[in-house]
Amino acid sequence: MTTIEQPGVVYLVGAGPGDPELLTLKAHRLLSACDALVYDSLVPTEVLDLVPDTCERRFVGKRRGHHSVPQPSTNAVLVEMALKHNTVVRLKGGDPFLFGRGGEEAAYLAERNIPVQVVPGVTAGIAAPAYAGIPVTHRRAGSSVTFVTGHEEIDKRRPSVNWQALAAASDGLVIYMGLHNLPRIAEELMAGGLAPETPVAVIQQGTVAGQRCLKATLSDVAAETRAQEFKSPSIVVVGEVIDHQVEACMPTPAAVTMPIPF
Repeated sequence: MTTIEQPGVVYLVGAGPGDPELLTLKAHRLLSACDALVYDSLVPTEVLDLVPDTCERRFVGKRRGHHSVPQPSTNAVLVEMALKHNTVVRLKGGDPFLFGRGGEEAAYLAERNIPVQVVPGVTAGIAAPAYAGIPVTHRRAGSSVTFVTGHEEIDKRRPSVNWQALAAASDGLVIYMGLHNLPRIAEELMAGGLAPETPVAVIQQGTVAGQRCLKATLSDVAAETRAQEFKSPSIVVVGEVIDHQVEACMPTPAAVTMPIPF
């Protein structure tokens, strides 16, 4: 393996929710000039096409039900790339520090004296509801919102989400990766005190072609998503903010198609 005198810089870059126009200027600049790219599943081709032809690419995505690249292998790839290249972009969907294991990767690199910088990205938990005209906070619908993962089996060592406690602790919930476990999540939230008629919205493929938004109540949302064959990636929003949806302000989803995680 060819190495350079000093390790290159690894940039943990947020790709945003899918619409390429939601990339930050810094992310665009780094992608256009990077020597190596290590990227996840939920990144559209239009974003990947920004990198130079000479850029070395490595895919390390994780997909439900299919072989996934283990996190230790991804960490090793980042070190390998930093020892070969001056500018390495570790591209993650959304924001690298929100359910993206960016914190783990940053710590791993820092412990090995690999320079690392974080480039925040627009997270799908805010952007997908916004593209459906739904504000995740509203002055008349409560003063708190909680971002939570519904995909607990990603790592069995992670403490389980106490859904019943969340039902009483927050005015609104934004659930990532929650579609598969939605029946249990809805049951637990109702057991924690949320009314069965609590509004719920599910946004599939937020900000890109194929975006759909389903509105239902907590008691019937699981059945409705099954009946309408909603698929991942989807964001689930729970709370009264859904009643403040403003369809007139909905941006037009980008004419790009996100890779669907199986």
